[in-house]
Amino acid sequence: MVEKKKILLRIDPKLHEILQRMAEAEMRSVNGQIEFLLRKAIREQRGD
Repeated sequence: MVEKKKILLRIDPKLHEILQRMAEAEMRSVNGQIEFLLRKAIREQRGD
C-alpha cells in the first residue's frame, strides 16, 4: 500500500461546510472529498 502524504490545509470555515455537505452526500470524508475534487480538476486540466 502506498503511504499518503500528510499536509496541513487551512481553508475558510464556509468552504469547509460546503465540502462537508458534499462529502456526506457522496459518503466520503472531507479529506476524501478534497482528494476526489483535486484528482478531478487535474484530469480535466490534462484533458484525460
